[in-house]
Amino acid sequence: MDHTRFDDPVVEKDLVLIHINDQPAFYARVEGFEPDHKPNWWHVKLLALLFPPQLITWILRREQINGEPFTMQGTPIRIEKVKVPQETAADPEPEPQSGHEVSDKPAAGEGKQARILSLGDRKDRD
Repeated sequence: MDHTRFDDPVVEKDLVLIHINDQPAFYARVEGFEPDHKPNWWHVKLLALLFPPQLITWILRREQINGEPFTMQGTPIRIEKVKVPQETAADPEPEPQSGHEVSDKPAAGEGKQARILSLGDRKDRD
């Protein structure tokens, strides 16, 4: 199966999903590309969204960056670009709240009760 997506190549700041052994393993943000001394190879800097986050650099060909499977020490790896969903008009932005306000009032036009907690002004921060 051809996973290469040259029509939508991975670029800096893209979110990617790293597959290990044909299973989704972790997300990463592409931080940058630098050419390697070998032609057609790149140093790809990734911010692995792990706990804690880790900055890693892999040396890859452009095809591998864009979805072609490869191996590292015999382990199958594949990078998949993640399409980040866009907000729609049906998803209104939440109104900013200050302090520790809590509202149990029904949202406008709805019979449900909304509970809004603002953590912006927490007193127990260091």
